Amino acid sequence: MQLVSADDITAAQRRIGGRVVRTPLLACTHIGDEYGLDLWVKAENLQHTGSFKTRGVLNALLALTERAGRPAGLAAFSAGNHAMAVAYAGQAYALPTVVCMPPHAVPTKIEAVRRYGGEVVLTDDLLGTCEAIAAERGYHLLPPFDDPDVIAGQATIGREILADGPPPGLVLVPVGGGGLISGVAAAVRAAAPTARIVGVEPATANAVGHALRTGGAAPATPPRSMADGLAAPFAGRHTLAHIQALVDDVVEVAEDAIWGAWWELLDATKLLVEPSAAVTYAALRTGLVSAASCTRVVLVLSGGNVSPAALATLR
Repeated sequence: MQLVSADDITAAQRRIGGRVVRTPLLACTHIGDEYGLDLWVKAENLQHTGSFKTRGVLNALLALTERAGRPAGLAAFSAGNHAMAVAYAGQAYALPTVVCMPPHAVPTKIEAVRRYGGEVVLTDDLLGTCEAIAAERGYHLLPPFDDPDVIAGQATIGREILADGPPPGLVLVPVGGGGLISGVAAAVRAAAPTARIVGVEPATANAVGHALRTGGAAPATPPRSMADGLAAPFAGRHTLAHIQALVDDVVEVAEDAIWGAWWELLDATKLLVEPSAAVTYAALRTGLVSAASCTRVVLVLSGGNVSPAALATLR
């Protein structure tokens, strides 16, 4: 399978430049000093809709429009962050959008989709329902991760990390379906071949790790985690191909490790991040991932869409 190329990433930068926030790469000396690392965070929680997903969605929509013209509408399935990005894109380009979300989706994420003008359908059969609606209405189904244009859009994050300082020695990336780490790895590996690229996913929502172990099968148990933004039901062909070729390791963190890391990351960065963004620090904090002293380490903070109710539990 052909992987996302440097030209694909450059084309994505051209398409979405000026349409997305060029998020900052921020030093995190509080945590860095504790672990003897030159630690930085890529603050995608400051992106439009509060997560990196907007990059991939906009690139995929604009690439589709270049190839085939403007779609009649957009359909998607997502637990929240991709849903918001699709609704945001639909609002920006005056396209109707419908998003299939699980019944247990975070209420504030459902509300955000509706605020952007998206129609929400709650269903346990995310993919099947979404495919049926897209076929019935003639909408384009925009995948959350398993799509080369989506991956190329996420790869712009890697390009920005490389542009904002010396090449990192270690990049830690949250993993759901694998679109984010596929894109970041495609960009970073090309320019910094010796960098370690490690994905981190919840042990209870481990679609990618399970697929790597089984040759592509989806987990038998539905994914559930406080890091709900990483609860992908399966890993895709494209994402698995990128991860197998470009990523050094994928590790799994327990729920209590995510919980313990979340507040410390909030406090250290002074950024509003969701639990999904804290899995990378959880891997460092628990020793699942380590690096030599003074290594330049980048944690990709994937999003900041967290409900007030969830924040209240940190008391």
